[in-house]
Amino acid sequence: MTISSVCVFLGSARGTDAALTIATQELGRAIAQRGWTLVYGGASVGLMGVLADAAIAAGGQVHGVIPAEMMEREIAHPKLTRLDIVSSMAQRKEVMFAASDAFITLPGGFGTLDELFEALTGALLGYHARPCVLVDLGGYYRDLVRFLDGAVGWGLLRPQYRALLEVVGTPADAVNLLADR
Repeated sequence: MTISSVCVFLGSARGTDAALTIATQELGRAIAQRGWTLVYGGASVGLMGVLADAAIAAGGQVHGVIPAEMMEREIAHPKLTRLDIVSSMAQRKEVMFAASDAFITLPGGFGTLDELFEALTGALLGYHARPCVLVDLGGYYRDLVRFLDGAVGWGLLRPQYRALLEVVGTPADAVNLLADR
């Protein structure tokens, strides 16, 4: 599989740990340096803005997708290569998913988890075969991974579906995993 675009799910808040900002910048630069287009939620705020700024500064192509109703709340990034303004969060995900060859998830909240699980569900149902990579930065997703492993133990998630989510520790690990495909 050749990767040309990567969708990144992450927080629209910046968080309280400086390591989040550093890791997010690292991912943005790494995606740009690989020559991959970054696809993300289109905001200029929080970790989303940090990611886009880093990719742009590294000479990368950045495709943002933002619902019209969130243009002011998330403040659409003014320097993107491409910005699609859509009518809903559902359409945002649809456009981001269609534009991406792979998915990487960094720390975030409800929206980030919604996007991650929709990508995983699409893979489980056979709608796509794109890789889904979770960056468990500093153990942020440790309990989520434990939950998924527990769901396998309870017989509610098949092992082959659990395997659809690849877990790594750093942005560099995520990029290298995708590059090696």
